[in-house]
Amino acid sequence: MTDPTPTPPPEVRDYDLGESVGYLITRVKSTMSNMVTQRAVAELGVTSQQASILFMVASGKCLLAAELAREYGIDASAVTRLVDRLEKRGLLKRVRSSEDRRAVHLALTPEGLAIAARMPAIFRSVTEHLSAGFTPEEVGFLKSMLRRILSNSCEASQSSTPNPPEN
Repeated sequence: MTDPTPTPPPEVRDYDLGESVGYLITRVKSTMSNMVTQRAVAELGVTSQQASILFMVASGKCLLAAELAREYGIDASAVTRLVDRLEKRGLLKRVRSSEDRRAVHLALTPEGLAIAARMPAIFRSVTEHLSAGFTPEEVGFLKSMLRRILSNSCEASQSSTPNPPEN
């Protein structure tokens, strides 16, 4: 009997995925998101993505669907579906701009605002759980490094020069 999976090429076989910065960041993001979703669904009846959108609108950081799409790196149609669900649940509403009739702002209902107000405690609790055993200095250093990665990503998207491959 032959093995249906061919032997991977050396580029695949010799790459240590567990040491990849991108892989580790993705796993941490997924873990955090799942933990926030578990809490948010249990306590508030919304997913972490829905709760994050409510929070971003409540904070004033993202008041347009296009801003949410940019912030989360997802396409406009996905944001539209998320906003539709939140609007259907009575947590958020679309408000046409009086200055620019083409612009549609997002606004929270009182129930949406109440959910957004509870999110920082959930975000903090999950972060504290995941960073247990870290000193405040280590947490600060981690944040600093993540900000640098984000800054580098902004510079890279504005540059036409490709970045070197990740080690």
